[in-house]
Amino acid sequence: SFEGGVNAYEIALKPSCSDQLVPLSEYACFWNQPTYASPIRSPLVATGMEAGISRQNLTRIASYVQRHLAGWRVYHFHDTSDVSPMKKTADVDDNRHLRNDGSNLAPFLHLLREKHEDSYRRIVTTIRQMVPFFREFSLEPQLLNPNKIILEWKHEGTDKFFDASSLSDGTLRFIALATLFLQPIEFRPSVIVVDEPELGLHPYAITLLAALMRQASTDTQVIVSTQSSLLLDHFDPKEVLVADRVGGATKYTQLEPSELEPWLEDYGLGQLWEKNYLGGRPVPE
Repeated sequence: SFEGGVNAYEIALKPSCSDQLVPLSEYACFWNQPTYASPIRSPLVATGMEAGISRQNLTRIASYVQRHLAGWRVYHFHDTSDVSPMKKTADVDDNRHLRNDGSNLAPFLHLLREKHEDSYRRIVTTIRQMVPFFREFSLEPQLLNPNKIILEWKHEGTDKFFDASSLSDGTLRFIALATLFLQPIEFRPSVIVVDEPELGLHPYAITLLAALMRQASTDTQVIVSTQSSLLLDHFDPKEVLVADRVGGATKYTQLEPSELEPWLEDYGLGQLWEKNYLGGRPVPE
């Protein structure tokens, strides 16, 4: 549910003979309390294995829900190898939004520098907190091919230019994450979903990351999956869902602050998780 619980989307899935999940039932819901005692549930009809919410010419309620869900983006900045999309040359005009894998990081930062300088400066300042030797990005289209651009940066104390391959894996990921969470509100998706953002980050970078996530969440819904006890320590119990495997399925449990209050006087959430007090640990089937 979203928009204060006024709108909602429901889908039930079933396994198919070809070992895929297909829609079993699907609804777009609208609940305008106190006018209605129960929500208006608009059933959607799937087309083959495709969910009905993906169809065109939907009803007004379903159309609104579709636009909201279309604004969700899931980000993976895991690939920092030699063939990482973040290290490759990109089209300078590929800048409508930051792509899920960071492949247009250079053109997107170029746009922010030219049109949204305040946001760009916050990104650079945050990166400098994590990487003191970082001075500035060099974001210029290539002289021999002005339609292309690659991520380059300047090192403190030298006029030499370095490309993204000179950065550590963790530093490159942190640059992508800082850009994601500090971009102008008009560029952000309605929901930001990030998978294990702590991968390869220095403990201090994880502290900065938690602050960036909290700041962005004042205007944008942020959902993060993590296995980092250090990252978990920066959040309150009410903000945490613990995933456990129960009966062959995943069960999510929201932490209860009142139950944890005595423990949190001496321990952080991450420590309680490591001690297996919160669950979320491997268990025999």
